[in-house]
Amino acid sequence: MKQKKLFGMAVISSLILSHNVYSQSSKLTTSQLSGQVNTVTTAVPFLMIGPDSRAGAMGDAGVATSPDANSIHWNPSKLAFIDKNFGLSLSYTPWLRNLVSDINLAYLSGFYKVGKDATLAASLKYFSLGDITFTDITGTETGTFKPHESAFDLAYARKLSSNFSGGLAIRYISSDLTNGQTTSSGTTKVGRSVAADISVFYNNDKVKLGDKKSVVTAGLNISNIGSRISYTETAQRDFIPINMRLGAGLKIIADEYNTIAFTVEAAKLLTPTAPLYAYDSTGAYVYDLDGNKVIEKGKDPNRGVVAGMLGSFNDAPGGGSEELKEITLAGGLEYWYDNLLAIRAGYFHEAATKGNRKYFTLGVGVKYSAFGLDFSYLIPTVQNNPLQNTLRFTLLFNFDKKAMAKDVPLEDNN
Repeated sequence: MKQKKLFGMAVISSLILSHNVYSQSSKLTTSQLSGQVNTVTTAVPFLMIGPDSRAGAMGDAGVATSPDANSIHWNPSKLAFIDKNFGLSLSYTPWLRNLVSDINLAYLSGFYKVGKDATLAASLKYFSLGDITFTDITGTETGTFKPHESAFDLAYARKLSSNFSGGLAIRYISSDLTNGQTTSSGTTKVGRSVAADISVFYNNDKVKLGDKKSVVTAGLNISNIGSRISYTETAQRDFIPINMRLGAGLKIIADEYNTIAFTVEAAKLLTPTAPLYAYDSTGAYVYDLDGNKVIEKGKDPNRGVVAGMLGSFNDAPGGGSEELKEITLAGGLEYWYDNLLAIRAGYFHEAATKGNRKYFTLGVGVKYSAFGLDFSYLIPTVQNNPLQNTLRFTLLFNFDKKAMAKDVPLEDNN
């Protein structure tokens, strides 16, 4: 119970007073900046959690893999190339179980082809932080609550040519973390935002490697382009995790029973990095004539969404070397035997000063007729990592009108 009370207090402190994050590096001198932790932080980070087991087993890489029912999260434009008429996916992830026992992520997604070249999709992501007991400053219990966050997506993907497709997703985000608790910053409220994803996908299935038929893919997705979010009327509005993913993939069809696919991708948050503020010999901040803190290195993080996105490539106080550290890398492989059994593995890397997430992933998948089941497991390379022992489970259902009505050609099912 004590752990849950402390966690509840942490939720309010970290989210309602989130503008204090930008002062994390403010007590560092320029000479001390190198090697210091300066993570890029945003509101509603649950949007960045990979929801499905397939990508979860491949190092959380999914922008350029072959399409499935979960593509709306990784790259909606992939769905234009999906070879089924409609499908559903249901995923469940117990989250941070090494810290708290009842945090979990549930994800439901589905797609429907509306012709040879276009696909509609929708998804619902629900992140539950379990039961939390809130307390006031004296430690007196003020009630219990089930904080939760959710995102509802609608997406459209269309082929632009035989090899290219484009996709657009619209997202409604709701974050209810405090149940209207009152803090020193005022009465809290539900945080809400609307965002969009813009994506493209390349798919070439006419490639030959030696005598082996192969498929080359590439993808780009800029996700969560949307308004900033606030949990009180007075607090500063915070960026949501606008994120850019860029990747490539290669699938080799060894024979009629065996295929193996490789994928790599890089990702970067397109949100401001905390600057280095100036302070005097007493350790107090230096303010300008307008009452704003003087920035010694970096840029003012309090700017508009478009300015924040464009400025995210050159606003790190450590310069270009720090900007490069903000890029995460992921890669994975997937082996299929007879389109029935899949074995997957991957790796994810993030710089130590930007979050230090480093882990291997493993997973398996089985498919029978229209039914599929995937499982993944995360193995961190850093000791005492809260992501340790993360499991993901996914059920998939894929249906083909042609198989259900064999006398009607697939291309005529519009």
